[in-house]
Amino acid sequence: MHIKDIDLNLLRLFDAVYRTRNVSRAAELLDLTQPAASQGLSRLRTLVQDPLFMRTAGGVEPTPKAQRLADPVRHALATLEQALGESAGFDPARAVRTFQLHMSDIGEGRFLPELMMALRERAPGVRLETRPLPREQVMEALDAGRIDFAFGFLPMVRESQRTRLLDDRYVVLLREGHPFARRRRGGAALLKALGELEFVAVRSHAETLRIVQQLELQDRLRLVTEHFLVLPAIVRATDLAAILPRNIARGFQGGYAIVEPPFPQRDFTVSLHWSRRFEGDPGNRWLRELIEGLFRE
Repeated sequence: MHIKDIDLNLLRLFDAVYRTRNVSRAAELLDLTQPAASQGLSRLRTLVQDPLFMRTAGGVEPTPKAQRLADPVRHALATLEQALGESAGFDPARAVRTFQLHMSDIGEGRFLPELMMALRERAPGVRLETRPLPREQVMEALDAGRIDFAFGFLPMVRESQRTRLLDDRYVVLLREGHPFARRRRGGAALLKALGELEFVAVRSHAETLRIVQQLELQDRLRLVTEHFLVLPAIVRATDLAAILPRNIARGFQGGYAIVEPPFPQRDFTVSLHWSRRFEGDPGNRWLRELIEGLFRE
């Protein structure tokens, strides 16, 4: 086999199948029909004289040769993306472009107001859309270009490029004057005393639910809601407690008390994630640097 025999689109197909472990999903990412993707994969198998992927119950698994090819192919595609992107340039004052961001509703409240103010001044033609995804889909979406950046505590997104924005920890939010907040306790005694409280939680925030489960407080949950934005009003009007990031809790205006128990794994880092494939794109680089400048501690 010689490089002249390889169609670049076959390498893109190989990379998509390797990342998704599914031919149908790879076809969707590349806007191909299933027959076209299967035909392309057959051509590539003939050229490299290897099956590349073997069928399994859940999709396909790479052969040893496919595993050896995966990193060089991905790096080659990323180099091409970068070279082509740099030739276009990016003028923020004149650019008309939409960036797709993965972030939770908590992240929207924390980052979007300041970010939108900066864009209004520096890049008035740039639009943002938030597209919250299941965590297990974030890396695939970044590599496929369906989202440009992901904000958050995303330890499962291991293959992305990332930069630390801020360090945070989980705390308990109560209404001002709550009897629990007046009692001075710490350490294990404070953790044990949490069993006296009743809680409200948000269904989509897995880390807070993890803490509830680790402390065996499930039977103390009195309300599980779908949206974060309702939590402050509920906490302020009731004796219910909420577990949430300290940076968010501190942003609420008056009427609240914060208690900081030594939760297991309470400290976490909020990062900005992006794909190596699009790292060299001038627009991606410009917005990344703007975000780092605004929020990096």
